[in-house]
Amino acid sequence: MTDAAEKKNEKLIDVIDLKKSFGDLEVLKGISVTINKGDIVCIIGPSGSGKSTFLRCLNCMEDPTGGQIIFDGVDIADMKVDINVHRRKMGMVFQQFNLFNNKTVIQNIMLAPVHIGLQELRKAKWKSLFGGKKPEKTKQQIITEAHDNAMKLLARIGLEDKADVYPSTLSGGQKQRVAIVRALAMNPEVILFDEPTSALDPEMVGEVLDLMKQLALEGMTMVCVTHEMGFAREVGKRILFIDEGKILEENTPAEFFAHPVHQRTKDFLSKVL
Repeated sequence: MTDAAEKKNEKLIDVIDLKKSFGDLEVLKGISVTINKGDIVCIIGPSGSGKSTFLRCLNCMEDPTGGQIIFDGVDIADMKVDINVHRRKMGMVFQQFNLFNNKTVIQNIMLAPVHIGLQELRKAKWKSLFGGKKPEKTKQQIITEAHDNAMKLLARIGLEDKADVYPSTLSGGQKQRVAIVRALAMNPEVILFDEPTSALDPEMVGEVLDLMKQLALEGMTMVCVTHEMGFAREVGKRILFIDEGKILEENTPAEFFAHPVHQRTKDFLSKVL
């Protein structure tokens, strides 16, 4: 087996019997799925079916009511686990961009890497007082590296000239592309996309989907809740159809769109295609 094939079959996230309730309302009803490294999993289904809740449970933005989420061999649904350590490796892109409007574009991208870098620096300094290794980087080196990396990421999306402006001056498509490279700044193992084009004007959708296609070609593991059936068909490696908190159907895009099995899936596709 080649290295590429081995990576493709290497488990990254194993979801086992995931449940989530809000009071008496059961939103997720025992979802189980495995996501391998390099997977592009597109999650589709009607509004209110539990798609976004499932995504938010994956990085514990919502605490699951039951089940396990094994990420890199650790059950991150376990309340004893420091979830912040694992969130560093799991990027998230939201419908509404979630950029900080009081910070410039480059400050938005630098924020998490600098925060984590300085946190690690403080720990290293403390340990060095008791005979541990001295810190490898200074505060200025951490900031400079984060800045240089942020500029490279902005250059990648053709927005390096927007580094020092505020998000309010950007178009919706530009904001979402900045939000995606902000996630990339942490070198994540997987990026979760929650309907990343739903808040965009139609003419802005293409530039965001093009960036996501580039990431897919580079081997980034992606889990994407989407209403963009063309993207799911073209880029997805697997389609999950969720309805009423359950995975009703899972298949390759070719099989899913050409030969849906479940009647609910057929009804849904007849309305959106």
